Amino acid sequence: MTDGAWVSLFSGGKDSSWALYRALERGYPVERLVTVHPDGDSYMYHVPATRLASLAAESVGVPLVEVEPDDFDADDVPDSGAQGDAELEPLEAALRDLDAELDGGIGGVTAGAVESEYQTTRIEAMAERLEANVFAPLWQENPRDLADAMLDAGFEIRIVRVAAYGLDESWLGRTLDADALDELEALHDEYGVHILGEGGEFETLVTDGPHMDRRIELAYETEWDGTRGTIRVTDAWLA
Repeated sequence: MTDGAWVSLFSGGKDSSWALYRALERGYPVERLVTVHPDGDSYMYHVPATRLASLAAESVGVPLVEVEPDDFDADDVPDSGAQGDAELEPLEAALRDLDAELDGGIGGVTAGAVESEYQTTRIEAMAERLEANVFAPLWQENPRDLADAMLDAGFEIRIVRVAAYGLDESWLGRTLDADALDELEALHDEYGVHILGEGGEFETLVTDGPHMDRRIELAYETEWDGTRGTIRVTDAWLA
C-alpha cells in the first residue's frame, strides 16, 4: 500500500460506490470522497442525483468534498475532448487542495471506470501529475460478473435515469436485481444495451450496501419524454 491518504472519486452510483467499497475492503485509508456536480450533460461525470452523494457520504462515514457547477467554464469549448479536459480542471484543483491538506498527501484515488478509455486515460494522467496511484477494480471486468458481485455483496441499486431503446418509464426507480439483470442481458442481445449502462443507457444510485451504516430512502416523481427519462427526487433521508 502506498503512503498517503486515498480519495474516492464518487458520484453515489454503483460503479464509483463499488470502487470505494473494494478499496475499503482492501484496507485503503480512504479519507475523502470527491463528487463533481456537472452543469447539464457531461463527458466525464455521472450526472443525475449527484446531490444525494452527501447522504451517501454521511452513511459511509467519510467526509465529502463537492465540486460545484460554477467551477466549470467549458461553454466555448467546441469538441468533446476539450470539454472533458476542461471539466477535469476543477476536479484536479480540488485534489491538489486535498493533497496539501491531508497528512502525507494523496497516495491514491479510486475510480469506477469499466470500459471508458476516455475517462480512464484522463484520470490516470491526472493521478500521474499528482504522483498518486489509481485503483480501478471494475476496469475491463465482465459486466455481468461485476453486477452479480455487487448484488451478492448486498448493494441495493436504484435506476435513476434511462436513455436507451428498450428501456421505458417502468425502469425509472426500479431496483437492479437478478431479474433486471436478465432483462438487461436480453436487451443487450437485441439492442446492444450495456448491462452496466456504461454507454450512458442508464444511471444508478446505491441506496444501501455493506459499507453504509444506513440506507437512503427516496421520495420522487418520474419525468419521461417518450424516449428517455429521469427521477426527480422530492425528498431523501437516511433511514
